[in-house]
Amino acid sequence: MKKTFVLILLSLCAWLNAQAFMDGEKLTFKVKYGIVSAAEATLDAQTSVYQGTPVWHLSTNARTYSFFDKFFKVRDRVESWWSKADMLPFKFTKNLEEGRYRQHRVHIYNQKEGKTTYQKWSFRSNHFENKVMDMPQNSQDILSAFYYVRHQKLVPGQSVFVNITADGRNMFTEVAVHRKETVDSIFGKVECLVIEPKLAGEAVFKQTGRILIWLTNDSYKIPVKLESKVSFGSFTATLISAQNVPLKLK
Repeated sequence: MKKTFVLILLSLCAWLNAQAFMDGEKLTFKVKYGIVSAAEATLDAQTSVYQGTPVWHLSTNARTYSFFDKFFKVRDRVESWWSKADMLPFKFTKNLEEGRYRQHRVHIYNQKEGKTTYQKWSFRSNHFENKVMDMPQNSQDILSAFYYVRHQKLVPGQSVFVNITADGRNMFTEVAVHRKETVDSIFGKVECLVIEPKLAGEAVFKQTGRILIWLTNDSYKIPVKLESKVSFGSFTATLISAQNVPLKLK
């Protein structure tokens, strides 16, 4: 009976993964700083294997266009190896290059023992500074947390809470679901849920203010727009291309 129940749970997790996003999903966003189209960012979800275990290899890349590099160059890449069985991360890496700012950080997660190995690259001494730290059960990283939220039932006026372990810190994070709003998108006019992750730390960019995300109000919860303030101003990211998604393009 217990084995049958476990199989049902695993099958349910697989069904949820299929409903939330498809293998090979790639979302491309045009990023505007003020009124200037200055960068592109992508979100990718690919089937992969991590130490013999089936995972989602999640990644995001952000880079400014060559003309904008002269003013403020961005080359950001964030990756997560996220278990398909229990939707928990094995590994998280973050490489940021934003103007003169540089960051390279790694987390290796041991979910069973509630431990994580945090590696912070020192650009001065040219080596990793390592430490082992405790973390809460069922901790996500910054990137996997977003895909985790896409699996949740989101209701305006209610919040979703998630444990995030990243940058050497444990952050109990609230994701507020503010309202429904219809917006123009590459899928035509779509009803969206406007959510706000209230992350007490640095995200993909060095976040210094609110970030709002518009997700399609369906089982897929595809992000079609983001607005935020970062260390070098405010930006809006609009979805301009979507590959391997269940919604039809306009």
